[in-house]
Order: sequence, then structure tokens, then C-alpha cells
Amino acid sequence: MMRYAVNLPVIGEYADPRTLVSLARDAEEAGWDAVFVWDSLVFDTRTAPPVTDPWVVLSAIAATTSRVRIGTMVAQLARRRPWKIAREIVALDHLSGGRMILGAGLGFSGEAEFEQFGEDGNARVRADKLDECLTIVRGLCTGEPFAFTGKHYTVKETTFRPRPVQDPIPVWVAGYWPNKRPFRRAARWEGAAPAEMDIRDDGFSILPSSPDSARTMIDYINQHRTSSGPYDVIVSRVLPPDPAPLIAEYEAAGVTWILRDMLPWETPPAEATRIVRAGPLG
Repeated sequence: MMRYAVNLPVIGEYADPRTLVSLARDAEEAGWDAVFVWDSLVFDTRTAPPVTDPWVVLSAIAATTSRVRIGTMVAQLARRRPWKIAREIVALDHLSGGRMILGAGLGFSGEAEFEQFGEDGNARVRADKLDECLTIVRGLCTGEPFAFTGKHYTVKETTFRPRPVQDPIPVWVAGYWPNKRPFRRAARWEGAAPAEMDIRDDGFSILPSSPDSARTMIDYINQHRTSSGPYDVIVSRVLPPDPAPLIAEYEAAGVTWILRDMLPWETPPAEATRIVRAGPLG
């Protein structure tokens, strides 16, 4: 059965935490299955929009909802301390009663989110840090003694308690297709959040993945999976007025979630409220 999520920005007019909490409560009442929030510090050094903190917002959402899954879409973990992330997501999992999902990725702007603060914005460095960070977060969340030595992080033997409610907290990894490394990374975890890039001589644009392209990405992920447990794939797109045929095609391809991303330069909060209250198929 297909499930539906709304993804809320944390910039611009959406930088008021109260707006995001209100939208999350509306989403739960309207039948959405999950509410995600972006993760950003600056977003764009030229426009410098207002930005709010996703982790504080998720805490408020967790405390004021009871059913919807919650999480980041996506957390830029390469600029975070993995042991701090482990503590935060376990706290959110307990606060929400086991509804937390950690969506993780490199992030879009190495300049605004990393180099602005003296961090290395190189995509390969961020990717290496992301891999190490995810390993550490999962290890610390087991509640068992854990140690790690990597290129970027070191953890002496440490035991974090309490364990999360979920075993484990699902990790969904984002990536831009046709880049392959993010999808090999996603294959090692519990889900993937793919976006498709149309690469041209003058640049690129991000496209909503079609059922055919989603099938291609899922086939690639399946070739590299290391476990046979349940697996989620979330596709971001706006549904047409009669969504049933398209949804059936996505389900046949292996997609399990449809994400409605509220882009702040296209959808002001008032319009987002109307969309959310209409429900996922409204």
C-alpha cells in the first residue's frame, strides 16, 4: 500500500517553528502518513533567507502529534557530530513513541552549508564523512558497547542508553540519479530518497522520477542490498488530478512512499496549508 508524506522547508516564510508545527498537526488530521522537515543552516549565502532549526521543530512536532511518522529530509550529517545525532534521534524516537525516520544525504550546497563555517565542502569528503557518521550513529543506537576508528571520526568504546523504541530507527539515504555512490550507500540501509537529474551542457535540473526511472534506480539498489528486510523508496512529486493510475505504476515499480515537497519559492505557507488539509489525494 502506498503511503504519503509532506516535506516542509525550514527557510523563508517557513522559518517560524509555529507554522511548521501547525502544518504537521494539519497533516496528521488530514490523513498523511509522515511529516518531514528540511535541514539547513544558511541555504543560500546570496539571499540569506531566515532559517529555523529542524531538530527543535521535530521535537515540537513529536510532542503535538500521535500518528504520523516524522523525520529529516534530509539531514546533512557531514557537518554534524555523529554522537550528538545519535542522542537526538533516540530522544525524538522516544518522544514520538517510535515514529522517527532519519533521512540523510550530502546536502545541496557545499558552499553555504559547509565552507561558510570553515568545513570542507568537497562532495567526496562529505560523502566519506556521511558513511562514517551513519555507521557511528547506528552503532551507538544499539545500546551495546561500540567503538570506531575512521578517517574523520574516532569513538572510544562507549555505551549509549537508552535504546530507541524502534530497532533500528530507519535510515533513508538521499541521492541524485544517475550518480551511483548514493544508491550503493542507500542499499546498506532501510530506504532511499532518490531524485533524478537531467544533465545538460548548460547545467542540470531536478526531475520527478517517473515509474520507469524509479524501477531502474530500485533495480540498481537491489543489486547492492546487503539484507532482505523491508525496504522503502520515497519519490517526490506532485500527483495529477486522477492519481490512481500513476500510483499503481509506482507501486508496481517498488515505490512505497510519495512525497509532497513544499518548495518555498513556489508554495507560500497559506497555500501549503490548503494542500495539506486537502489530504494526500486531495
